[in-house]
Amino acid sequence: MPMPLEGRQCLVRPWRSGDVEAIVKHANNINVAKQLRDRFPHPYTRRHAIDFLHHAVGSEPLTNFAIDRAGEAIGGVGVVPGTDIECYSAEIGYWLSETMWGRGITTEAVALVSEYIFSERNMLRLFAVPFADNQASRRVLEKAGYACEGIMQASSVKAGERRDQALYARINPAWRHPISAI
Repeated sequence: MPMPLEGRQCLVRPWRSGDVEAIVKHANNINVAKQLRDRFPHPYTRRHAIDFLHHAVGSEPLTNFAIDRAGEAIGGVGVVPGTDIECYSAEIGYWLSETMWGRGITTEAVALVSEYIFSERNMLRLFAVPFADNQASRRVLEKAGYACEGIMQASSVKAGERRDQALYARINPAWRHPISAI
């Protein structure tokens, strides 16, 4: 599966060093940050964008992807691969500019990246843990082929408040263990 990944609503591509201003423009939004892990800062400054891109641009294997619309990075999708017995599993996360919410862009980007990771990285399982009350994020996952496996009660604290998280997963039906594929 070639990169970039082209959909109807967006293009998913590797991050570029020229994406600094677009990241600051779209990521510096409390409504975006309040639904994400604390490592996604608010306010989101130019320095944050530079530091993120220093890590993301050219990294191998590719784990962070820009959601591009009309040549501008408007969000991102990333995966964090597991280790040891979970080395064929990865957590997927995503964010999108609030100005683009409600158009199906995130759903398309998550589905494209999921297929890419299954195909190119031979992952067995992708999972996500959105806040349980984030119905929009939960719909994104469901529309992208993920199933809810349960609610993890009081599993996180965001802005001083305990939060439940929903556990969603998508299994790769074409997965084969590399040893058995020989």
